[in-house]
Amino acid sequence: MTTAEQMPAIILVEPQMGENIGAAARAMLNFGLTEMRIVNPRDGWPNERAVAMASRADEVLDNARLFSSVEEAIADLKKVYATTARPRDMIKHVATPKGAAQELRSLSAAGEKAGILFGKESWGLSSEHVTLADTIITVPLNPDFSSINLGQAVLLVAYEWFQSEDDTADMVIRNSERLANKEELAHLFNRIEGELDARGYFEPIMARKPVILRNMRNMFQRFGLMESDIRAFQGIVKGLCLPRRGEQDKD
Repeated sequence: MTTAEQMPAIILVEPQMGENIGAAARAMLNFGLTEMRIVNPRDGWPNERAVAMASRADEVLDNARLFSSVEEAIADLKKVYATTARPRDMIKHVATPKGAAQELRSLSAAGEKAGILFGKESWGLSSEHVTLADTIITVPLNPDFSSINLGQAVLLVAYEWFQSEDDTADMVIRNSERLANKEELAHLFNRIEGELDARGYFEPIMARKPVILRNMRNMFQRFGLMESDIRAFQGIVKGLCLPRRGEQDKD
């Protein structure tokens, strides 16, 4: 079994009921997961109803960390999965809970930190939150009745994680490099967006700016960039923003 630091983080995004947070904590501990991160819970935190529903999964709730945004909650992670049952108008890797669990085991074995996003009970994750993920996890369910609650969703993913312990796939990390974390990716996205804004790129197509940026972010998320890749892209952006040869002399 891997250490707690290497285990994936379970990230509950805007959960609405304390009971569901408690059910998620209980499911996590049933299958050996202990790191819960909570983003903007509707009823505040800590929550007595969560404690009652957790049925002695105090280890999870006592150490749960509270965040004000998804970006903050995933900043230190190298790979992020988003659970969703709804089709999305974006290109993403898609995995079942079993397939994702095998990938997570490989990441864990390589010392890479990952996390799994779970949306609020009423609507799940927003498209903006899904955009931040590398891979979508979709549970195969009865198409005529595919609604499951938050605790059940966490239980299904946690179960597959637990069952995958003996099926760790090989993973090669070149030159012992690490994957870029989400904070580093966010800095790169923001710099590209800022430079495009500064040069008026979006002015003729302002209405399409959100879609273009979303597609750009999804594209970069699929690449699985390493830390050196981020530095390389930062250097490329810097180089593209330099004046052309001869322009400085003309000025």
